[in-house]
Amino acid sequence: MAVVRRGRSSILLSSVPLQMQFYFSGLYYPFYFLVSLLVIFYKTHLFSYPPDLWTTDLILLGSMGFLEALRLYLGAKGNLTEEEALLGSSLLVTVINAILALYFLLWAAYVLRIEMLLNTVLLALYGLQGILQVVTIATFVS
Repeated sequence: MAVVRRGRSSILLSSVPLQMQFYFSGLYYPFYFLVSLLVIFYKTHLFSYPPDLWTTDLILLGSMGFLEALRLYLGAKGNLTEEEALLGSSLLVTVINAILALYFLLWAAYVLRIEMLLNTVLLALYGLQGILQVVTIATFVS
């Protein structure tokens, strides 16, 4: 049953594939966060890892976790309520988190193979979600 709102059509425009991607990211990111945290601690014991880089990695990972929760909330709410501003904000946070994932993939002091795998999967999820968000925003606007 479609909900009738003032000034809008009664056709629901929310994207089911985008909502599924938000759900899968919500499942994958806690795994990513925990494994990345364990890898950072592993690297501090295995390599001569400078404390300032160790601290930077922890701060960036914590920031990434906060931004991921914000991104998923804004994206899911924006998709379900068909709000372009919320979905656009989620897209902006997706780009910021993709840059942070690139940091952990390319620019960290030591990059292990498990980190390469984790960040590649995360960047693939971000890329697919970014494309779906742009398409969904275009659908909302038109």
